[in-house]
Amino acid sequence: MKRIFSLCFFVCIAWTARAQFRTPAQLQMLTNEDSLNGGVTKAKTIISGYGSAYYSRDFYNQSATAGLDRAVLFVGHQFNRKITFFSEMEVENAVASATTKGEIAMEQAFLKFNLNQHQYIVAGLFLPRIGILNENHLPVNFNGVQRPLVESIVIPATWREIGIGFYGTSHNLPLNYSIGIVNGLDAQNFTHGTGIMDGRAEGSIAAAGNLALTASLQYHTGNFRFQVSGYMGGTIGLRKRAADSLDLQSGTFGTPIYLGEADAQWAADGFSAKILGTYIYYPDADRINLAFASNVSRGIYGTYGELAYDWMHNRKNKGQFITFARYELIDLNASIPENGLYDGTVKSDNLFLGISYLPIPNVVIKADVHLLNTGAQNPQLLINPPPNALPYQRSNTFLNLGVGYSF
Repeated sequence: MKRIFSLCFFVCIAWTARAQFRTPAQLQMLTNEDSLNGGVTKAKTIISGYGSAYYSRDFYNQSATAGLDRAVLFVGHQFNRKITFFSEMEVENAVASATTKGEIAMEQAFLKFNLNQHQYIVAGLFLPRIGILNENHLPVNFNGVQRPLVESIVIPATWREIGIGFYGTSHNLPLNYSIGIVNGLDAQNFTHGTGIMDGRAEGSIAAAGNLALTASLQYHTGNFRFQVSGYMGGTIGLRKRAADSLDLQSGTFGTPIYLGEADAQWAADGFSAKILGTYIYYPDADRINLAFASNVSRGIYGTYGELAYDWMHNRKNKGQFITFARYELIDLNASIPENGLYDGTVKSDNLFLGISYLPIPNVVIKADVHLLNTGAQNPQLLINPPPNALPYQRSNTFLNLGVGYSF
């Protein structure tokens, strides 16, 4: 019955879709950070920020959690018309200490050098242009209480590294492009079931003997926006002697990993849609498993499609009331090496049905229902399970409520 209801709801709103992106002609400054980035502010130093809080109910385990996801403070400074500084400090889960799961981290800290009207360079800790949300992750910019799973797990959310990037816009075409070089990932920290997430350094004493290249192309036409982006980088930052002892290739792009991503968005008259797909290929996963016993995968994929509709799109300055449906597929072990163990629990399909109400562009109230299905549990991966653990349930339902802001 639950699945029938979900399918009916999905079909009912499928013809009334609204993705949340704006074409260049529709862009407006919603935060101080936007105004600084757009070069339209006269202030030298500005403060901005965003944050979100949530409540989540797990119906199978009959439990609930609530928390302050994040509170982020942005400080930027315009030295002159050519050089600007951007920084964001984030507190996750409200409290960070040796006995809590919270975190205090720099989300970005970089200098921007304007070369001309169409091109600029960034240097420092920055977020490469990969996927839809990595650069544009404010809670008012996406539907659902939490960010899409594909852009949180497969493409790690707010993925930032130390490096330098070159960004530009074509003189003759509605085409944006970027290319960057950053520190690589660290395969020693890869853990089963989290993709490449734990291999990021995020500016924290990154091993820089191995590097990575990132690049993207964005094309706008009418109400459509298309993007392709990619990442290629080494995953071993060890010295050559240490790497050789583990039968691993070190160096600039040693033991490489590849990520490819493509997405499309459309919006018109309150209707819209978005779709994204990404694949990660790690050809030497078998060697990593031998060296670190981490059970990593050779192939990982994720894809999602979202449809939504703003019921208040004809009421100017009256806010937005959006209904949406998003379907996501993830397989963190789409391809496994011979020495890997398959884990059905990290292959899932996810249906999100919900609403987003924005009384003003900078504040959002959200609610959604998450219907989850996974593969079967692999008994070989059960090590010292809790004696009071419930039997593994392949299907579950979650109710999520949340608020978010940006300024």
